[in-house]
Amino acid sequence: MTEKMIISGFGGQGVMFMGKILAYAGMLADKEVSWIPSYGPEMRGGTANCSVIVSKEEINCPVVNKPSLVVAMNGPSQEKFLPALMPGGLLVVNSSIVKEDVTRDDVRVLKIPAQELAAEKVGKANLANVVVLGAMLAKMDVLTLDDVVAALKEVVAAKRPEMLAINQQALEVGMNYVKENQL
Repeated sequence: MTEKMIISGFGGQGVMFMGKILAYAGMLADKEVSWIPSYGPEMRGGTANCSVIVSKEEINCPVVNKPSLVVAMNGPSQEKFLPALMPGGLLVVNSSIVKEDVTRDDVRVLKIPAQELAAEKVGKANLANVVVLGAMLAKMDVLTLDDVVAALKEVVAAKRPEMLAINQQALEVGMNYVKENQL
């Protein structure tokens, strides 16, 4: 079981954080992991993406050319990475920002109004990335909610312990949205 992901968006949307948490969660769950960041010309506001592989088997190549999962936190990210998504793969879209239609019918699409959910259900719109992470978990087999919560406890609680509970809440909001809407 292997998940090859590209997580993408504008700098400042938390795409690197999502990738780091997924890689850390995989590591804590005794899986093989790879995380490779890629930044555009500017940090905040420019484009950013990362490649993440989480696998039960050895990772022979950390390069993700044909992802099984793509996260598009903005329109340019969807435009850039949708063509690379393998047939049958999952496109997770932050529908609060991405308004463009998906031009492929051979992929699964999960549209999450991440900003609205984060603002209304969590009280912090800037946790949209964690809401998306929760939605992804509802559709992934390689990691569980417990795996990601363990990673949050190690990463978030180490620097900002006051943020742990709200990050866990945002994860659950994303997962529940997928389950409640049968997406």
